Amino acid sequence: MSKDIRETVRQKYAEAITRKTGCCSPGGSSCCCGTPGNATDMITGGLYRPEEVEGLPAEAVAATFGCGNPTALAQLHEGEVVLDLGSGAGLDVLLSARRVGPSGKAYGLDMTDEMLAEARNNQAKAGLENVEFLKGHLEDIPLPDNSIDVIISNCVINLSADKDLVLREAFRVLKPGGRFAVSDIVLTRPLPDKVREDLLAWAGCLGGALLDEEYRAKLAAAGFTGVEVEVTRVYDLTDMIVGQLFPSVSEDKRVEANGSVVSAFIRASKPVC
Repeated sequence: MSKDIRETVRQKYAEAITRKTGCCSPGGSSCCCGTPGNATDMITGGLYRPEEVEGLPAEAVAATFGCGNPTALAQLHEGEVVLDLGSGAGLDVLLSARRVGPSGKAYGLDMTDEMLAEARNNQAKAGLENVEFLKGHLEDIPLPDNSIDVIISNCVINLSADKDLVLREAFRVLKPGGRFAVSDIVLTRPLPDKVREDLLAWAGCLGGALLDEEYRAKLAAAGFTGVEVEVTRVYDLTDMIVGQLFPSVSEDKRVEANGSVVSAFIRASKPVC
């Protein structure tokens, strides 16, 4: 099942970026994205202020597949090293690189060749040299132990079939005292089985989402401390247009699940000792 989920997600991301149909562009369709209009705006609308993305390539801004803005919520300092898990077209990596400055560095990690090509193209257009995009999986981060100050991610960890391994890898590469600061889809109560079992739901950032208490428990089990889960947006799944996000999920099931799906900012730290 995990390989099926990974391949489904990879194909949808590759298709979306090839068509240049990010969640902020007309016709967007991918993770955390649907058809134009309210369904898309419900998840992705209003995440970035115009002044934040000023001067960055329009392509990077348009090809946005996230459910939050971790760079606005995470505290980033000059000279720090940042890693974005599931970096896509690179917007959050470029924003992080500007905040940590030339003495810092921002890595982006993605498994999709098409996304990596787009991200590197956007980096060249932005003229940022303190950026590096890596190919790999969240479950096997190609970086050494204790090498990262801050890990960010934007609506990607929920797509992994082995979140425990993702969080253990995040803990491994963080320096002692390093911070985990991600935006993700979180559940406030369990979803109907039909939604969880549907691979399309996985690729729509729904079926793979953790309960908030599960997220806390898994972070603690990985070794993190100071875990906080802050809800940033609650989704109305009863909207008829939202049904276009999940075409194989019936209206009754969406009504049953309404109020259970939220975006959240999840913070945690790796102990100093």
